[in-house]
Amino acid sequence: MEQFVFFGGKGGVGKTTVSCAYAHRCARDGVRTLVVSTDPAHSVSDVFDQEFGDAPEPVEGLDGLDAMEIDPEDEMQRHLQEIRESLSEQVSAAMVSEINRQLEMSHGTPGAYEAALFDAFVDVMREESEPYDRVVFDTAPTGSTLRLLGLPEFLGDWIDRLLYKRKQSIDLFEKAAIGDREPRRLLEGDPVLERLQRRKEFFEFAGETMRTEAAFYLVFNPDQLSVNETARAIEGFTERDLRVRGLIANKLTPSPDDDETGRGARYLREKAETERDRLAQVREGFEPPLVAEIESRTTEVRGDVLADVAESLDVET
Repeated sequence: MEQFVFFGGKGGVGKTTVSCAYAHRCARDGVRTLVVSTDPAHSVSDVFDQEFGDAPEPVEGLDGLDAMEIDPEDEMQRHLQEIRESLSEQVSAAMVSEINRQLEMSHGTPGAYEAALFDAFVDVMREESEPYDRVVFDTAPTGSTLRLLGLPEFLGDWIDRLLYKRKQSIDLFEKAAIGDREPRRLLEGDPVLERLQRRKEFFEFAGETMRTEAAFYLVFNPDQLSVNETARAIEGFTERDLRVRGLIANKLTPSPDDDETGRGARYLREKAETERDRLAQVREGFEPPLVAEIESRTTEVRGDVLADVAESLDVET
């Protein structure tokens, strides 16, 4: 099994429950595990009834399991501050205020949130993963996740173009300044080139790691909207050369006993029948296998209930 395991899906399908259940099972099986939430609606703290921050902390009562929650807003601010400090060292004082203005405007631009969050979970993969045999990601909803996973290829090509333009710029600057046809500073400590090269290596690491060392599972509910979203997600992962290992049906309606005939029983029976049709649609029409069918519980999924859900997962540890 790969070191990094991602559970994704449409918002509200129960990714947190499934990812925490799988992490619980890994730890129980002796696999040193870290569960990481990158979802804005943090629920990992609720599942384990314990507050977590942006650094790994042991889960109380579960040996071998740590958890952390990445706050998207904090990551956005940290991301912008890093850019601000880096650029401020490379431009004149007159440009600093303009940089600050542009960065404040970028806070709400499309892609800024995803870029900051992407940096955060790749940093976990690079900096926090060494002590662990398994790192489980409770990811953001499918659309955001796919945008994140598309960043390595997109930004890698973009950085290549920036590197080329920067080298051209230095070349022309030195020729104009000293009349020498052999520019001396081209690769000798230029801070912009160095930063671009670091970013290129960062995205290359992310892309390669997710293709070779990560397993992806999609969680869905047995309704048509969720099934359709899952089909689109599978297509999106495939386009990015990322294979979805399996599908997990969550929040299934339990069927009433045969001798129950009241209004509530009829409703549950019809609902369960509709859901079985959706599961048949998934089994017959989707390539990734169905690796779990998890029924809705009447109590919150914590403690012993979480362990019970973990038993429903046909996902190796």
